[in-house]
Parts: sequence; C-alpha cells; structure tokens
Amino acid sequence: MSEEKEILVVASKVKNYIRSQSGMNTSANVMAALSDRIRELCDQAIENARRDKRKTVKDRDF
Repeated sequence: MSEEKEILVVASKVKNYIRSQSGMNTSANVMAALSDRIRELCDQAIENARRDKRKTVKDRDF
C-alpha cells in the first residue's frame, strides 16, 4: 500500500535558506526526505515526553 506522505516543511523557506547559505539549488526530493527526518525526530520527542509522563512535547524532548 503506497501512502503519500504530507510535506511538513515550507519548501520556499528551505530553498531560500540553502541558496543564501551556499548559492546552491535544491532538488524537489529534498522536501520529502526532510519531512521524513522531521517525522523521526517528532516521534522520538513524543516518546521522550511519554517517558516523562507528560502530554506536552517540549523543546527538551528533542
């Protein structure tokens, strides 16, 4: 089952950042890869909050 995942980043902001920092262009595939990485980080943060018996994910959970 192939499920399309939602992009979690603002593509124009990411592209502008990369261009301003390096002068490089950004492939369209970067947004999906970056969103996957963000999901992984969020899942880890959620587990950290649960371990601390909280219902709020905080900056320290990342």
